Amino acid sequence: EAGLILSPIRATKVLDFETVIARIHEALGKSADPLRRQQAAGWKVYRATEPGPAGSVLFVFLMSPAVKGADYTIGKILMEAFPQEEVLEIFETYTSSVAGPQSLLSLRLLDDFSQPAAPRVPEAK
Repeated sequence: EAGLILSPIRATKVLDFETVIARIHEALGKSADPLRRQQAAGWKVYRATEPGPAGSVLFVFLMSPAVKGADYTIGKILMEAFPQEEVLEIFETYTSSVAGPQSLLSLRLLDDFSQPAAPRVPEAK
């Protein structure tokens, strides 16, 4: 239903990383593929105000709703929009910005507090 990626970014590379984010946004925006446009409609990027692990800056990618079956691979999205040499440069900037492992989460809605409470029946595991 939704996806979340937590990306710790080197504090000295934040501007580089934000440039990469802008290029991903550009790639999605110029795509003629309806699936890519659907992805863009539900994809937001946040920058945490609190420090990340080991002094990094934490960026959060939120895909809500996530597009079922869509490929969110950054390299692939960039390859669809830009020449290979440019993609290699963007991807190098991206990888050199990352301070540690990313956390990827697929999310299933448990409760929506904006809706009236409903009786809960625990799910079988």
